Parts: sequence; structure tokens; C-alpha cells
Amino acid sequence: MDIKRSTKSTANMLINFLTFEAVKTIGEQLQETDKLKALWFNQFSTRERLQNGELYIKDLFAVNQEMAFRVMTVREYLANEILEFLPEMTRTGIQQSNMQLRRQHFEHIMSVQASEGYAECENLDSELDTGVDEKSNLESNLEVNLEHPLEADVDSGVDGDRATTQQNQ
Repeated sequence: MDIKRSTKSTANMLINFLTFEAVKTIGEQLQETDKLKALWFNQFSTRERLQNGELYIKDLFAVNQEMAFRVMTVREYLANEILEFLPEMTRTGIQQSNMQLRRQHFEHIMSVQASEGYAECENLDSELDTGVDEKSNLESNLEVNLEHPLEADVDSGVDGDRATTQQNQ
């Protein structure tokens, strides 16, 4: 991981964002004080490259030096006000977000495992029910065999069982 490159990229993104915030603030101020200038500023800002704060200000200098200085002044003011709190807010925000995402993931895993466990329990119950039914059938067959050993032997139709039964008698 290249921390230096990531830091530069983050700083540039923040500069561009603060430029955008400055333009938005100035647009709101102009809307209250000078509607004609607000209209021009809004049209310029939507036409030009506001995604890149540096290019935006360079282009603004070319057409209206006063507004370019105003954007730079407001951007600097916002940076001074915001950047003091930004590191701690960012760390705290990421920690809280990570904790919530982990909790949601854990809850999801647990609900999936619980539903799979529930399905396994249902399968086990049906197997147990089947096993109980088979056990009941075996017990009733055994009782019939014990009560009427010769009849059960004839009814079974299995030669090996018949031979075994006859040998036992």
C-alpha cells in the first residue's frame, strides 16, 4: 500500500470538495443579495469543470477575477473550520461504520445458520418420526410373529425365513 499516494489523492479530493462547497455557499449568498450575479455564477459553475477545483478557479479567473478570489477565500475559510475536526471525526466514523457492518454481517450469518439449523431439526424430526413409525411396525410384526409364528412364516413368503423358523422349532 502506498500511503503517500493515498494521502495525496485524499488531499486532492478534499480540496476539490471544499471548492465545490465554497461555490455552493457563494451561490446561496448571491441568491439572497444579487440574483443576476447568482444566475451567471450558477451557469458558469455548471458549465465549467467543477470536479477539478484548481481548473475551475483558473477558468473563473479568466472571466471574473473577483469571483475567483471569493471562491478561494471561502474555500480557505471552510478548510480552516473543518480540517481541525476532520481527523477525529473520520476515525470515529470509520470505526462506528466498521462495527455496524460487522454486527450486521454477524447477525446475517447467525440468522442463516439458525435457519439452516432449523431446517436440519425439521429433517431430524421427520427422520425420527419415520424411525418411530418403522420401530412401531417392527414391534407390531414381532408381536404378530410371537403370537402366531407359523402363520407369520407362511404369510411372509420368504423361503430363508421359513427354513430358519422351521429349524428353530
